[in-house]
Amino acid sequence: MRALLTVLVVTSLVLVGAGCGDDPGPDAEITPTTTAPETTGPAAAPEPPGRGPATLMTVGQGFDAAVAAVARPGDGRLYVVEQDGRILVVDSGGTRPEPFLDLSAEISAGGEQGLLGLAFHPRHVDNRLLYLNHTGRDGTTRVVEYQAEAGGERVDVSTARELMQVEQPFGNHNGGGLAFGSDGYLYIGLGDGGSGGDPLDAGQRTDTLLGKMLRIDVDRGGDGRRYGIPADNPFAGGGGRPEIWALGLRNPWRFSFDSADGSLWIGDVGQNSVEEINRLGKAAAGLNLGWARFEGTSRFSDGDVPDHHLPVAEYSHDLGCSVTGGHVYRGDAVSDIAGHYLYGDFCSGRVWALAAGETPGEPREILESARGDLENSLTSFGLDSEGEILVVSRSTVYRVVSG
Repeated sequence: MRALLTVLVVTSLVLVGAGCGDDPGPDAEITPTTTAPETTGPAAAPEPPGRGPATLMTVGQGFDAAVAAVARPGDGRLYVVEQDGRILVVDSGGTRPEPFLDLSAEISAGGEQGLLGLAFHPRHVDNRLLYLNHTGRDGTTRVVEYQAEAGGERVDVSTARELMQVEQPFGNHNGGGLAFGSDGYLYIGLGDGGSGGDPLDAGQRTDTLLGKMLRIDVDRGGDGRRYGIPADNPFAGGGGRPEIWALGLRNPWRFSFDSADGSLWIGDVGQNSVEEINRLGKAAAGLNLGWARFEGTSRFSDGDVPDHHLPVAEYSHDLGCSVTGGHVYRGDAVSDIAGHYLYGDFCSGRVWALAAGETPGEPREILESARGDLENSLTSFGLDSEGEILVVSRSTVYRVVSG
């Protein structure tokens, strides 16, 4: 299945395909051991239909390589993350000139590196805590806790508390997403470490955090860590790194939780042929999503994958080159897509809506009239404080509204 949307053309390519399926350099030289598709799995996406049921309304613009837009608990404003290290605030008056936070002097940015993820603590109204995922000057992934100042207008940089460092062997496939689940734990998406074809076999190894979805408790520490390990993590008792929640990921470029049932939806960027969407149930600890034995439902390399968890949607590079994961829409403004998961493709600017459930069916393209605005620019999706869905390009944040 595929992700389709209406889009905007931005010429400066800063984020390389947002973790592009056709990564330049090493990826282009890796070829699958086997390319025969599995006989089961998601159906191919349908051909694009006519005019979609929705359109885009500009919320904020003038950003420099925006990669996320996040609502803050108890606050109607939006917080837009720029890859170079700034977080800007959008309110009813537009984009504020002073950043909420500026880490540009502390990070490496460009390609697939930079400030990549932001999550506010579920009790942010009381504790003012927030969490960032970025690559440091040496390219290492860092997950850091900060606290906003008492007035909430900016972050107090002196409160920085680093929770985790993960060494990155290559410059691409950093993942970068952060999100709190309904269980109160922080989930962290990490790519396989980069290059092409997963040369370290990180996706299938359980002794590394690379190529994984992690799950940690930021409210307590223990065993020499600045965070706790939930007791029901699959390797909490041994056999692998205790932070791991799911494995077999190549480069999870945006993941989110469905507020209705707690399921986790992941857009995982493919290598040369297939982009995929995975849905994990609320209690789905230890699932193996298959990389690098599989690219989507197609065999990529030799080796077994015990209990391979198949994607609920995939699409070929005939329709795009790099998936951008989105959100399940539970808002009220666009009834035609209520209860659907929206996702898109960075390169083609297509956006699709897929019925949110264990058997989602076929996706359909929406926002066709806006596709040109998003081509080579669709970096992320978000939800505003009212639960309405946002579409993020490198320069502009849009709200999806009824067409």
